[in-house]
Formats: sequence, structure tokens, C-alpha cells
Amino acid sequence: MSQVFSEETHRNMLARIPHCTGREVSDWLRTVDEGPALFRFEEKVSWLRHEHNLAYGHAKALIHEYDLRRAARKLL
Repeated sequence: MSQVFSEETHRNMLARIPHCTGREVSDWLRTVDEGPALFRFEEKVSWLRHEHNLAYGHAKALIHEYDLRRAARKLL
């Protein structure tokens, strides 16, 4: 079962990613964008975890942020 994070927890998780991974969030989002064309949220999270050795929470936060930004682009 996937965890549901509050907006504050999501922002805190994103803020910690550069320290924990050595890469900026923007770099990770570009990696997701250039990665395989996976459809399901959990497939994307699993790919990040296994391909890039990320913790579940970090991978989930990155995919959530990626989806939020993609949706925002569609609205413009």
C-alpha cells in the first residue's frame, strides 16, 4: 500500500533530496522525463528505486512532483 504524504511532508522530502542523493530535484525530474515511458505511478517509482537506488519516499516524492509539474504544463 502506498503512503499518502501531506503537502508539507512532500515539500520537506523534496528539500532533503539534494542532500541525500547529491543531485538537484531538477536533475531528477529531467531523468524521469528522459526515462522509459511508464504509465502507472508505482511503475515509475519502482523504476527510480531500482535503476537509481533511491529510497521509496524520495522516489515517490519525485514522481509526485513530476506529475504535478506535467499537469501544470497541460493547463497553460
